[in-house]
Amino acid sequence: MTNSAAPGTRPRGSATNQALAAALKESGCSYASLALRVNELGRHQGHSSNYDKASVTRWLQGGQPRGTTPELIAAVLSHRLGRPVAPAELGFIPDRQRPVVARALAYREDVAETLHTLAELGSTDISRRSLLGAVPFVAGALVTPQREWLLWLVENQGTGPAAGNPAAGDPAAAADAGRIEQVRAAISMFDEMDNRFGGGQVRASIVLYLSTEVVPMLQRRGVPVGERRELFTAAAKLAAMAGWSSYDNAEYGLAQRYMTQALRLCAEGGDKVLGGQILAGLSHLATNLGQPQAGVELARVGVATAKNAGSPLGLMRLHAMAARGYAALDEPREAARALRSADVALDASRGAEEESEWVRFLDHHYLAAEAALCFRDLGSAAQAERAADESVRANGDRRRRQAISRSVLATAHLQQNRLDEAIGTADAALSALSGVHSERSVQALRDFRTRLRPHRGEPMVRDFELRSRTLLGAAA
Repeated sequence: MTNSAAPGTRPRGSATNQALAAALKESGCSYASLALRVNELGRHQGHSSNYDKASVTRWLQGGQPRGTTPELIAAVLSHRLGRPVAPAELGFIPDRQRPVVARALAYREDVAETLHTLAELGSTDISRRSLLGAVPFVAGALVTPQREWLLWLVENQGTGPAAGNPAAGDPAAAADAGRIEQVRAAISMFDEMDNRFGGGQVRASIVLYLSTEVVPMLQRRGVPVGERRELFTAAAKLAAMAGWSSYDNAEYGLAQRYMTQALRLCAEGGDKVLGGQILAGLSHLATNLGQPQAGVELARVGVATAKNAGSPLGLMRLHAMAARGYAALDEPREAARALRSADVALDASRGAEEESEWVRFLDHHYLAAEAALCFRDLGSAAQAERAADESVRANGDRRRRQAISRSVLATAHLQQNRLDEAIGTADAALSALSGVHSERSVQALRDFRTRLRPHRGEPMVRDFELRSRTLLGAAA
């Protein structure tokens, strides 16, 4: 939608940076609107800035924004234009230390380029993090991967390997079963560490193993077709795990890039169940970063992927992700419909052992946890309480899930004016996070603490804010 603005707030022909001026004109974005959105997006991703119309004027006159601001500007305009735009396309001098940041948003047709990008992203991530810097989430860059994946899906309907077992029936896959078993064992180990200690503890190990061990395996010549397919699927899983652990560590831009590359690798492996789960991860990321419409669209692409893949549990998760997006959009009827579809898919499953290995962690307790978040966002406190309580009781050995579900339960208590129960439940969530490095869980508790603002006059609220300061930081 075009913003109205006073004279002098839109680019004029005299601008030195003609590329930025043209993008602003095409998007209908005023100087003030651009500055405001850059500030908001930066704060949402952990950066503080106070840009205004004068800042935009300086950029149009050739000034180069500092730090990650060019990426934030590109992210805002990408969203307004509905297509990805790189900082260099807006007239900003590219940071030659970080060209991979832009390339990692692309879904490349040439898988060799994908492997090269993933190896470079991993290397930069691990060994030169100070040069990589903070990488912004770019909602507009989600469009092309969805389109390319859908094209691949149409071209491969009714073909490809069995769900969750890409090399089934292919004798060539046994050419080096030891190598494949090694990678799968690593995936299992990383998954266990992530569940027990959070993504912050295991993220670097996943990225290092993926970029220095698995990617080189796929760059070798002469790997048998079946084995290569399995390796691509395993690499896709690892890249998705790198994305999830980055997300759990509040590194949202990196999460988006790893998941995008994971989707491309997954197409090469041909595993539609895993592809659906990667789309579920991107949907979760988009909705939680304030882009619920994109979250719904990604979930719907995932549903189209999973509906004929023989994995009811995978389909259940995607319907749940759609429900999360609809709830954030305040569309209760659509959210309820998506949750009913998730229930139907769950009932259709014949148990975890009959499902793909990628979705065996999903069950009715998982759905209860996601439903609780939907009900919370829709203001249905009693339903949120029942669902969150079920998740808390079922996930005693998963402290991250415990912390998130207890935060939702605390909010449900607060929405029903049961302040003492809300504080007690939030205290239990704080305890659950002992030894767990999960920024997602911390953010869930911060969300609850923000909701306590109208009650700051209560002594128990002030005491909770003091107790929580070590983990959550000072209350705003």
